[in-house]
Amino acid sequence: MVNYLIRRFRLEDSGSSIKTEIIAGTTTFLTAAYIIFVHPSMLAATGMERGALTSVTCLAAALATLLVALVCNAPIMMAPGMGLNAFFTYTLVLGQGVPWQTALGVVFISGVLFLLLSLLGVREHLVRAIPPSLQAATAVGIGLFIAFIGMRNMGLVVDSPATLVRLGAVTPQVAIGLAGLLVMLVLQIKQVRGAILIGIAVSTLLAIATGFTPLPDSVVALPPSVLPLLFKLDITSALTISLWSSIFSFMFVDLFDSLGSLVAVCREAGMVEEDGDIPAISPLLTVDALATIGGALLGTSTTTAFIESGSGVAAGGRSGLSSVVTALWFVAALFFAPVIAIVPACATAPALIVVGLFMLGNITVIDFSDFAIAAPAFLTIIMMPLSYSIATGLAFGFSSYVLIQLFLGRIRHCHPLLIAAACASVASLL
Repeated sequence: MVNYLIRRFRLEDSGSSIKTEIIAGTTTFLTAAYIIFVHPSMLAATGMERGALTSVTCLAAALATLLVALVCNAPIMMAPGMGLNAFFTYTLVLGQGVPWQTALGVVFISGVLFLLLSLLGVREHLVRAIPPSLQAATAVGIGLFIAFIGMRNMGLVVDSPATLVRLGAVTPQVAIGLAGLLVMLVLQIKQVRGAILIGIAVSTLLAIATGFTPLPDSVVALPPSVLPLLFKLDITSALTISLWSSIFSFMFVDLFDSLGSLVAVCREAGMVEEDGDIPAISPLLTVDALATIGGALLGTSTTTAFIESGSGVAAGGRSGLSSVVTALWFVAALFFAPVIAIVPACATAPALIVVGLFMLGNITVIDFSDFAIAAPAFLTIIMMPLSYSIATGLAFGFSSYVLIQLFLGRIRHCHPLLIAAACASVASLL
């Protein structure tokens, strides 16, 4: 078995070992395991069954990560993505009143289109069509949106008839959330692996100690059934014209989210050739698209590559064996559903704030000294949290960028695909 693993994952070529890969895969899991708690909590707001969501989250992550290991031999984890789940829940279902079954259909179609773009080689043109400033602004805007949702779920920010939002009262739940947030930030600063997961655990223990959350009836149990969500997507309803902008938004965000994460992790893992080319990118993007399609069939929002995979790479992961280990940890997590079920919103909300903080780092890419670049980027960023819609932020960003270039006489510098996206954006805003 040992010799088979060494040959199968080419460990000698990468200079790694089975022990190192096990440590790396475990590190990646601990760093990203917060998704098991946060994702079901977020999607449950749509009316989807939380127990089934927990199982689906673990299964989607395990299967997609295992596919990466076997097809690409890369130390990269995939799971339902942050930001995309916020779009699914708060923009599509709660914002536009789309049934969650139809929203799953939107995710499925966006995955199919993403797969076609990958197989036809069109994705490179789409990447070149969107200015780097708008790509970065999209990540920053989603980060602010997620952080805002976290503060709202914690009760730190509440609605106000006079000022729209205001600071909430420091209730026991808010205090527990703030304590968890402090733990996450301090541990993250100290570069402790699994900082977010530890923060969630601390908040949950505080909630149990104060009587806000009951103890679980058991620690280990059979996983909750996925049948309430399995194959419940409604593709026919998702094909209506009014939802095509949402399909594009899902595909766009997934493309750049995946591409950014994959490039960063592949570079850190030394999977770059001398000319700067990354041969594994093409199959990885194809697997990413397949993971989204499979995730929608299982019953979850877009599944994508996780930047947290970089923690496993930093621990020495260089092959798909570390991804196999990560996938096995997600399978093991299936049997701890009773513990996962008691985690309160005030424990998962701080994780959203920290993830939002991570995404805010993309703002350094934007040149705010050039208003032709800064204005569309700013509108993209600010409109996402203020309109409670990622799609609206994208629409303002694309349309304003092209209109500014048009009035400056630089429209010839805009890629035709960007112009088409801007026209569709204007139509969606009317």
